[in-house]
Amino acid sequence: MTSELQQHQTRDMFLMFVRYPFHTRRRSGLMTLSVKRLLLPLVLIGGWQLASAQYAWDFGLHLGGANYLGEMGGKDQPRRDFVWDMKLGQTRWAVGGFARRKINRTISINAGLLYMRIQGADELSTYRPRRGRNLNFRNDMFELYLRPEFTIYQDNDMGGRGRYRTSFRLFGYAGIALYYHNPKGQLYGEGDFYALQPLRTELVDYSNIGVSVPIGIGFNFTQRRRHRFGWDLGWRTTFTDYLDDASTVYADPALLPSQLAVDLANQSAQAYALDPTLPDPRNYDAGAIRGDATHNDSYLTMTFTYSYVLRGQSNFYRQRYNWIRGNNRVGRKSRAKF
Repeated sequence: MTSELQQHQTRDMFLMFVRYPFHTRRRSGLMTLSVKRLLLPLVLIGGWQLASAQYAWDFGLHLGGANYLGEMGGKDQPRRDFVWDMKLGQTRWAVGGFARRKINRTISINAGLLYMRIQGADELSTYRPRRGRNLNFRNDMFELYLRPEFTIYQDNDMGGRGRYRTSFRLFGYAGIALYYHNPKGQLYGEGDFYALQPLRTELVDYSNIGVSVPIGIGFNFTQRRRHRFGWDLGWRTTFTDYLDDASTVYADPALLPSQLAVDLANQSAQAYALDPTLPDPRNYDAGAIRGDATHNDSYLTMTFTYSYVLRGQSNFYRQRYNWIRGNNRVGRKSRAKF
């Protein structure tokens, strides 16, 4: 009787031992399945965000025109601010390249290099005192800029068809730029161009290097997340009045460094010879107003842009999320050692 009881107790203990791991494994499997179902949407969302983050860089080109606002140009009245004193016919080329990094949906950082030409001539003005002054210039400039771009409006699916093939972005920007410039002038509007800064036509030593503040607006269309076509309009405020080599008053010819400097600094006599109805050349003697020192020069660019959007992957993405794209992760091969 005692041995029979011991056998029953041993059998019950064995069944408990066998069944407990089975139930534990079953519950553990259910818990694992539930966790997987819970984490799968989070993983897919994270993977989608990482996939979107792959398209953060684009590299491209600027191609368009440049113009300026300063002492030369204008219409039949004295200097006016902003574009109302600009001669559109003096617009010249602006070309360059840039790199842009998307930080988030709102902000991108754009850095680039532009090569442009601005120019002006008094003979194109209808304001007679300027025509009598008869100065001219052209200035080839290199600009290195850095600017944050702020999204104003964005549509990731133009047309609302759910295909997300074409996106649109409207943005504004304000940044900082470093430029190199070298104004040159002609004698009487013809012949060779001479660098004006070394001639000190107003007895002022200004620098060929300056800082400007670019402010502007632009937009772009991105097709199939790779090809980006855009338009950019930017105004540059500078801290110099010598982009055109004219700012203050006429210098005493006796103090100028060469005869070439004397001839380039005052060309009113030639204008008066061609049109005696213009102001008398004596109005342009030493000490007379040659420019407007109360306003600095400005310049602007309008360019069309094209850029190619790079698709890159971080090491973290390659190691963790290749399975989203269907790529099997290849394990490290090792040789057995005996």
